[in-house]
Amino acid sequence: MDYSQYENYGFDRVSAFNLSTGYEKRSYQAHWHSYGEILLVGPGKTNVFRVNQSTYELVEGDFLLMWPMEVHEIIDADRKESLVIQFSNTFMNSLFDLQRIMHFYRNLHVLCINAHPELVGKLRVIAEKMKEIWFEAGPDRELRCCMLLMEFMLTLDRHRDEFAPELHGGDTYSYTDTVMRRMMTVTDYIKNNLTADDLSQAAMAEMAGISKDYFSRIFRSVTGTNYSRWLNMIRMEKATELLADEEMTLTEVAMRSGFQSISSFNRVFRAEKGMAPGEYRALSVK
Repeated sequence: MDYSQYENYGFDRVSAFNLSTGYEKRSYQAHWHSYGEILLVGPGKTNVFRVNQSTYELVEGDFLLMWPMEVHEIIDADRKESLVIQFSNTFMNSLFDLQRIMHFYRNLHVLCINAHPELVGKLRVIAEKMKEIWFEAGPDRELRCCMLLMEFMLTLDRHRDEFAPELHGGDTYSYTDTVMRRMMTVTDYIKNNLTADDLSQAAMAEMAGISKDYFSRIFRSVTGTNYSRWLNMIRMEKATELLADEEMTLTEVAMRSGFQSISSFNRVFRAEKGMAPGEYRALSVK
């Protein structure tokens, strides 16, 4: 199978933001990349998309959220008037609050206009402002659009109670900034030390200066999942970055991502992505 044409959205990787529209093709095969995408669905009778292993049939005005490193596919959609917003993962990780928001919503991919009309209406206004500024092509358009992107994320986060039952079993969080920053210090440490000898939950709770039970409760509340699965997801994120280097063997990718064996790497990867690491590598953006 020829994967060479899987990614044609031009994105300047030096930039933090990009915006595009007016695509003629109704479908686009599965692909992934290190930046995230927000798609505002345009008019059309059929708008079918896939993110990871889930398929969504959307209508005009819905938003599709595709976080960095997620496999996504356009199965059949009228994209002439759809709007694609692309943002750098580095930019999202640059601010504490953006990290927190991205963690909270990492399992949320669709914002339906029928289910959340007030929120989607607000977000659409922001997206249209981005479009206007971007195509005016002023000298400060990237900065202005990044400011609007932060407003987009903040607006989404202000409505988080609408999604908390779905994403977090109804457990919203209300922890102090001090505790949250300790947690982010721990998660940053993990991301930068995936091959460390001890990344157990107990060790990380000690690093945060809180009890293991409290750490576990906060962690699930903030990320929507337990520590073990989150750690595997972070290892997966690192692995997907390394898979872009075709000179690196799959065993090397597994070890540098913190997996103890190639078999555990393959098992976790297939469970999360629905395909083997080698297949995922074939989707790597050239």
